[in-house]
Amino acid sequence: MNWKLLSTLGIVFGALGWAGGNGGGAGGRAAPNDGVSDPEIAALVRRSADANKALVRGDIDEYLSLIRHAKDYTLMNPFGGAPDRGFEDTPQRRAGMKKFFRGGTLEQEVVDAYKSASGDLVVLVTIERVRAAVGDLPEQDWSLRVTQVFRRDDSRWELVHRHADPLANRRTVEQTAAIARGPS
Repeated sequence: MNWKLLSTLGIVFGALGWAGGNGGGAGGRAAPNDGVSDPEIAALVRRSADANKALVRGDIDEYLSLIRHAKDYTLMNPFGGAPDRGFEDTPQRRAGMKKFFRGGTLEQEVVDAYKSASGDLVVLVTIERVRAAVGDLPEQDWSLRVTQVFRRDDSRWELVHRHADPLANRRTVEQTAAIARGPS
């Protein structure tokens, strides 16, 4: 795969003192290493795919064994509305998620992967080709466009942000306008 350096993040994080191993300056911190290796990104891509496959099957325990959510995690889920902040891992939440997703399959198509110059951020841009029963609906196509941001915490990667939308299939301007207007 062709892994790109996300120059915008590099510029922003460099301005914040996070890039280049410069010790961080005022309020910053030193870069943990010289960057993210291609094998590290490939492993993160595999872990993300395996975790999300488990999620759409309703196996939340397996999902959570593979993905660690950051304390400042944000989720922009495919159903819209305000972003969710944090990830509440309780027995009730796990039970609800197990009921919400059932018997699904997922194939992850990597559109691109970016890494920050600091070596502590990776952004995965993917299409998740999902077929699953979700909520009270029967099994159907739930293909999603997904952006996930992972941040290195010591030697582990944490999911900091996930944005998923159901627009993997092309829409007309009229269909998109109807979505933007929201429910009548």
